[in-house]
Amino acid sequence: MTLTAAPGGARQATGWRPPAPAYGLGLAVAGVGAAWGVHRLLPAVPLLTAAVVLGIVAAHLPGARGLVRGVCRAGLSLAGKRLMRLGIVLLGLKLSLNDVLGLGWATVAMVLGVVAATFCGTWWLGRRMGLSGDQPLLIATGYSICGASAIGAVGEVSDSDERDVATSVALVTLCGTLAIAVLPLLQHPLGLGDEAFGRWVGASVHDVGQVVATAQTAGPSALGDAVLVKLVRVALLAPLVAVLATSVRARGRANGAGGGEAERRRPPLVPLFVLGFLAMTALRSTDVLSATVLDGAATAQELLLAAALFGLGSAVHLPSLTRTGARVAALGLCAWVVIAGASYGGVLLTT
Repeated sequence: MTLTAAPGGARQATGWRPPAPAYGLGLAVAGVGAAWGVHRLLPAVPLLTAAVVLGIVAAHLPGARGLVRGVCRAGLSLAGKRLMRLGIVLLGLKLSLNDVLGLGWATVAMVLGVVAATFCGTWWLGRRMGLSGDQPLLIATGYSICGASAIGAVGEVSDSDERDVATSVALVTLCGTLAIAVLPLLQHPLGLGDEAFGRWVGASVHDVGQVVATAQTAGPSALGDAVLVKLVRVALLAPLVAVLATSVRARGRANGAGGGEAERRRPPLVPLFVLGFLAMTALRSTDVLSATVLDGAATAQELLLAAALFGLGSAVHLPSLTRTGARVAALGLCAWVVIAGASYGGVLLTT
């Protein structure tokens, strides 16, 4: 409760007000609830995909638009950053080193090659197309590693503009959603058995939830291989972020001549949330956690990422995309072709 001076000199209570971020965080929680409802009604639509789409809708819906851009903006931005970090930390509990080694070195090498080809090719093409800001870097990261989670992590390290992050998330989410419908139709024309199809999905689809939704159409064996291959890609998030942090630090030294504000804002070589991700992976590899704990952590991770993606989706401003929208869409389509083609070739060579 705050006090203000009355005309006669006395003080009167004006009432308690919640902290500014509380409004946006509350809206993000409501968005997650709505996304969960969509997922329950349409199980083929992953929760995270629904969260991004609903965030975009809220940013343009008359009535909600004023809240999103006004009193709720601080909390939505906080959700897009801080909750994303927590979700990425818990994502490490999905990855076990024993499972990765069980895939065999040929499959691991195939995934490394696909990630490298997709990241470098997409980043180079985005620069050649003249996309602004960090969009080429963010889109390349999202397509090659693990969709929106990777974009959020790299955006944190590179201090990217919120709208660049939001646009990249929207694009990678759209393409991943299309993959759920398109890839199962290509399994038999491409001559892929169930396990080979699962590996192709795991190596080419962006978000973990989208991988599950796509691969389950070919049965449990395809789903198991798809998730394992996908988690190998997820594991590459930590070294990628470390490399980018090193690059940002070096750029800061070159531009700031060491010291001053540039020195203080340099990101750590390995951000704390990435260390948390690695710690959770190590913990999962010990097999000390029960299935109940892992299921609870998986639920918490998905809810945190859903809230973060709702916040990021709410930052998308469709009218501002008219200038670069065609180029962004073209880059997304090219990146999709690159990762689908490279992963298909890799699966044929390793199965």
